[in-house]
Amino acid sequence: MILKTIADHVLDLAAPSPAPTTGINTEGLAEFLRKFFAPLFLAVVSVVAIFFLFTREITRFVQFIILAIAIGVIFYVPNIIEVTAKAIAGALGIK
Repeated sequence: MILKTIADHVLDLAAPSPAPTTGINTEGLAEFLRKFFAPLFLAVVSVVAIFFLFTREITRFVQFIILAIAIGVIFYVPNIIEVTAKAIAGALGIK
């Protein structure tokens, strides 16, 4: 009984596996990245903004906030990553 089970498993392992029928599934990848990096982004922005305020570097603080808002749009606006990727691909002539 045990030898039969072992033989069946060995035959299953020796059999060739079927080739994958589709490519890599990237469904929901942008949403996953948004959920993963957005809180980290907010924490870093908060720490750096507080640093600039305590050191009284108002010009750098304003520049940093403008840059942080521009980068934050990428994380928080739905479908901006997909739209941007399609626009870049279209500009390069890739369909």
